[in-house]
Amino acid sequence: MKEYIIGIDEVGRGPLAGPVMVAVVAMPLSLKIDDLKDSKALTEFQREEWFEWLSRHPEIKYEVAQVSSKIIDRINITQAANLAATRAYKKLNMPGFVILDAGLKLNISSGVNFQSMVKADEKYDCVKLASIVAKVLRDRLMKKYHKQYPQFGFDRNKGYGTEEHIAALVSTGKSPLHRESFIKKILLG
Repeated sequence: MKEYIIGIDEVGRGPLAGPVMVAVVAMPLSLKIDDLKDSKALTEFQREEWFEWLSRHPEIKYEVAQVSSKIIDRINITQAANLAATRAYKKLNMPGFVILDAGLKLNISSGVNFQSMVKADEKYDCVKLASIVAKVLRDRLMKKYHKQYPQFGFDRNKGYGTEEHIAALVSTGKSPLHRESFIKKILLG
C-alpha cells in the first residue's frame, strides 16, 4: 500500500468578488516532481499545463471545495477558508500526513495528523499542486461569471480590486458575487 502526503492550499482570500476555493492534493510520498512551483510563480498558461499534467497521473488525487461570498460575509474570510479546507479534505477521504499552507486549519477534532506551515506552497510539491488546482479552477469559474457580469472584468481580474473593477462597482453597483464586507468602503466612498 502506497503512503501519501496531502497538501492543502487556498486561492481567493483577497478578491472583492467570488468564492474562496481550496484544493487538497494527495500524492505518493515516493513521487518527486522536477521544476514545480507555487501557482503565484507561474503564468496562467503554465498553471494550465501543470493542471493537464496532473490529470494524466492517476496516482495523484485531488478534491476542491469553495465557500461563497455570502458565507464569507457571514463568517469572515479566515473561517470560510478553513471551512472550504475541511470540506475538501473530507471529500478526498484518504489517509496521510497533511500539510496546509500557513493560515489554514482543518476543523476536525481527531484522527488527522496535520500541520500548518509558513510558505508550504513554496516547499512541498503536494501543496504546490494544491495551489495550482485551486487557482486554475477558481480562474475558470471567474471567467464563467464574467459572462453574467461583463462590466466587472472578472475574466481579467478574477474578482480582485483592480482600477477597472472598482470603477465598475462605483458606477453600476455590486453583483450577487461581491463580498459585502470587502466592498463597503468602496461603495460608501
